[in-house]
Amino acid sequence: MNDIMVFDIETVPDVEGGRRIYGLDELDDEAVANAMFKLRMEKTGREFLAHHLHRIVAISVVFRHGEHVRVWSLGEEDSPEQDLIQRFFDGLDRYTPTLVTWNGSGFDLPVIHYRALLHRIAAPRYWEIGEQDSSFRFNNYLNRFQWRHTDLMDVLAGYQARAAAPLDEVATLLGFPGKMGMSGAKVWDAFLEGDIRGIRDYCETDVLNTWLVYLRFELMRGHLTEDAYEQECQQLRGVLEASGKEALLEFNHAWKRN
Repeated sequence: MNDIMVFDIETVPDVEGGRRIYGLDELDDEAVANAMFKLRMEKTGREFLAHHLHRIVAISVVFRHGEHVRVWSLGEEDSPEQDLIQRFFDGLDRYTPTLVTWNGSGFDLPVIHYRALLHRIAAPRYWEIGEQDSSFRFNNYLNRFQWRHTDLMDVLAGYQARAAAPLDEVATLLGFPGKMGMSGAKVWDAFLEGDIRGIRDYCETDVLNTWLVYLRFELMRGHLTEDAYEQECQQLRGVLEASGKEALLEFNHAWKRN
């Protein structure tokens, strides 16, 4: 396998941005977020904020490099958003991996774009479309129908929105643990409680589920044999068992039960 980076982000309302846009200087963070949710509900019928009004609090990764696989969250629990995004793009600049996501085209990457713009983060490898490296002309991170970024939700749905499915349900259908610990809707509450570790743990379970679905996808495509697929799964089990991390051990235990 080539280098592969599965990633997922977790976000909270960008309350500083909300203050600027909506003139809410007199309100505290929680009140600003509530106002943002209310305005969004009035406009769209749902509270989920527009992409440019999210702030990233976790980026988790499964990285398959050479013969090794690793799962972790970028930076530290107290790392600022700018550092998380910089580390993400540093990895792309260094390894040029295949990116794998679930709904990354629809959410994760657009959010990262806006936040990188805000923080003045340069990411030349990511934005390359063949101007400096001709190999990117027909296979880059930005073109929806190329493979340098594989959005599994899009691909498996045949790029038809009405056929899209939630990661949790697809993972559970395939015998994987699915979501554990919390859901995306609970991230803001966890953030207000200071539970960054819980958010990072939850994000890591999402990338583990995505990686396992991707392995099954590669088996379906004929890129992995049955033996190679089983070896990849066994390798991941070994990584989880050796991690000593409670959330990863729980994921491994739930996976074994299926």
